Order: sequence, then structure tokens, then C-alpha cells
Amino acid sequence: MLKVNSQNWKNYASNIKNSKKMAVIELVVFVSFLLISKEVMDPYWGPYSGPGTLVTTLVLLTLYIRQRGLNWSSMGLRPLPGLKAKLMVIPQALLILLAVLIIILSLTKGLEAIGLTFLSETPEGEVARFGNIEGNLQMYITLIALSWISAGFGEEMFFRGFLISRFQTIFDNNKYSSILAVLLPALLFGGVHFYSQGLAGFVNAGTIGLIFGAYFLRYKGNLWPLILTHGFINSIGFTVDFFGGILP
Repeated sequence: MLKVNSQNWKNYASNIKNSKKMAVIELVVFVSFLLISKEVMDPYWGPYSGPGTLVTTLVLLTLYIRQRGLNWSSMGLRPLPGLKAKLMVIPQALLILLAVLIIILSLTKGLEAIGLTFLSETPEGEVARFGNIEGNLQMYITLIALSWISAGFGEEMFFRGFLISRFQTIFDNNKYSSILAVLLPALLFGGVHFYSQGLAGFVNAGTIGLIFGAYFLRYKGNLWPLILTHGFINSIGFTVDFFGGILP
């Protein structure tokens, strides 16, 4: 009996060790591909290199996880059974939106109080990318579509669903696993926005990444409220830009 238990434990420990190794490899491969392909395609795709390479990464990632017998439902994109579960996404998304507004506004005002105003200024990189959106209906519709396809679905699937689940596997049995699984993807999320939006993009996106990651765990790995909130936030931003900043 003791031998059986000992062997079972060895098998369990081996499986855990192998799953952690695989999670590390997956992180390195797909994060590297995303960052390198973005750098390579930037001269050709311009402002669309980020969305384009993210979608490409997700296509390859989807093929990979299917090959392993997995699917996106295990990483947050799960079916919502029944009308109640579907309707609950709305108040859940509103709670996330409220948290984002309160925390970002408090952070902005707090930094202004000590003389740092960069969060309240429009990043130069953002102007360079989307400066021609004002009054441009075709550009506006294109960016709204990207808000949902690339940002709403794409960024949440990759930075929350995929990255957090991988870091949870890597830090399994660590008492700080939840903190690390939220913090590290948030830093990476901020980092990729630093490229085009500077320090303001890093702080804003990193903070939003922390909020979204926390709610991802709070909602037991459900991506739908995050997708809805993310798409809505970006859509509002582009709508304000389209009307020349005249909206509140």
C-alpha cells in the first residue's frame, strides 16, 4: 500500500513538473512571437501591426491548444448556459468599468497633485497613430471593429485568458500565485502599450491590466465581462476622437 501511494505521488509530482515546464515554454514561444512579429511587421502594417500580429498569434495559439486537446473555454471563453448567466455579464462588466474609472481618475489626480501630468495628456504616439480619425467615418468604423476584435476579444484572450492561466500553472502551490498571475501579465500588457503610447500608455494599460486580471479571478476565469468592458472603453475613446474631443 505504501509503495502504491509513493508511486502515485511520484507520478503526480512528475505531471506537475512537466505541466509547469510546458507552461513556461508556451509563454516564451507565444509572447516572443507576438513581440518579434510586431517589430517586424510595424514598417509594413503601421498602426495595424499590433492588432494584426495579435490576431495572427491567437490563430497559431488556437491551433496549438487544439492539437493538445484543449480549447479556449478552459481559459475563460466558456459558454454561458441560460439567460441569467448571459445577463449577469452586463452588471459584472459595469462593476469593472466603475473600478477602472475610479482607479484611473484617482491615479491621474494623485499624480497631478505632485506635479506629474503625463496621464492627463494625449500621448504623442497615439496622435501619430489615430490623428486622422476626426470626422473620418471609414477610419472610425475600422477602429471600432478593431476595438472589439483585437482589443476586446484578442487582448483579453491573450493577456488574461492565456497568460494568467499559464502563470497560475507555473506558480501553482505558491502562496503568491494569484498575485503573480495577475501582476506579470499586467506588466507585459503595459509594456506593449509603452511602445506606441509612452509612459502614460504603460501606466494606464498596466493599471487596467491589474484591474481586469483581478476581476478575471474574481469571476472565476470568465472572460466575457472583461471583453465587454474592454470593447466598450475603446469604442468610447474612438467615438470621442471621431467627434474631435467634443464629447464629455
